[in-house]
Amino acid sequence: MSSDVDPSRESSRVRAVLADDERLMREQLRARLAEVWPELDIVAEAKHGAEAVELVQQHRPDVVFLDIRMPGMTGVDAAREIAQMDVGEEGWLPEIVFITAYDQYAVEAFEQGAADYVLKPAERERLLRTVERLRKRLAARAKLEAGAPVAPDELPSGASLQQLLHRLASPGGAPRPAPLQWIQATVGQSIQMIPVDEVLFFISDEKYTRVQTPTVEALIRKPIKELVDELDPQKFWQIHRSTLVAVHAIAAVTRDFRGRQIVSVKGSNEKLEVSRSYTHLFKGM
Repeated sequence: MSSDVDPSRESSRVRAVLADDERLMREQLRARLAEVWPELDIVAEAKHGAEAVELVQQHRPDVVFLDIRMPGMTGVDAAREIAQMDVGEEGWLPEIVFITAYDQYAVEAFEQGAADYVLKPAERERLLRTVERLRKRLAARAKLEAGAPVAPDELPSGASLQQLLHRLASPGGAPRPAPLQWIQATVGQSIQMIPVDEVLFFISDEKYTRVQTPTVEALIRKPIKELVDELDPQKFWQIHRSTLVAVHAIAAVTRDFRGRQIVSVKGSNEKLEVSRSYTHLFKGM
């Protein structure tokens, strides 16, 4: 093969990781994707969720195809880990596509638009629609990086991947544990019980997470990735790898001189940055 590569063609390549514990399913999906998306490079394949997380960390793909039901760490569990990866201030989390046998409850969850799904076995026409959606979202990312305006329908809906994962974590609609109602936090030399409904936002550093209410600033040792699973996703949105904000406390979303989205919080002078991977929460801004 010639070593002469068209730079514009090379830059249009999309990198993906594929995870499914069934080898035949991986082969079938890989072959079908090659037909409908020639620009897609499957850079690695995983047989279980833990391997998928490791390969995503290693290869930093644009897209991840995850089988929902895999032994050990499931696709949903893997997606939770991937959603908390550190991609840097200028990076993007990969787009998530779940591979699933027909499950009406799961399929309804995908209608939120935070991710897409492929039913087993992957049918060409349905896969074409998935590819079209992914191309649109990846193109929107490129526009945002270039500082160009993005139409509201070019990014996922305001419902976040966080909310989708909460629903998928309860197969068949089984009830999840009740969301946290109280936060036990350190305030000065004392321990206080803070009602979750009073919290404006959570911000983490390496060791602690700051809990902010209109009147109290406190510290807890629980990281954001654990709080995401324990809080009501309808009431708290993750807007950054290290930040959760109460939806009721969002006063406004503006852009700074660098084009980054900044959340103003009611009852606080704090300005919270929205990382690129969460800009879809405020689409159209």
